[in-house]
Amino acid sequence: MTLPTAAGCAAPDQAAPLPASLDLEKETVITGVVRSAEAEPVPGAYVRLLDSTGEFTAEVVTSAAGQFRFFAAPGSWTLRALSRHGNGDTAVTAGRGVNEVAVTVA
Repeated sequence: MTLPTAAGCAAPDQAAPLPASLDLEKETVITGVVRSAEAEPVPGAYVRLLDSTGEFTAEVVTSAAGQFRFFAAPGSWTLRALSRHGNGDTAVTAGRGVNEVAVTVA
């Protein structure tokens, strides 16, 4: 299966729909939007996925609408967004299926 990629980046397009073959009873997806303190979407933010010990696991760049997505294991994670609007962290306990999260940067 080939996923669409963002221009100039090997990461899948963060705004693309989830693949139809994805089994949400077995897979864990952490998805959401990075927003500024004024609640505006933040495009081009770097979102890092950190494990429960704070170790770097993955990074994606948000879409034009501020969207991001990670395919991860169930468990405790921290999302760290870095942008020209500021930075922000959000903790998430992800289970199987789609886990929607908002990250605010200031």
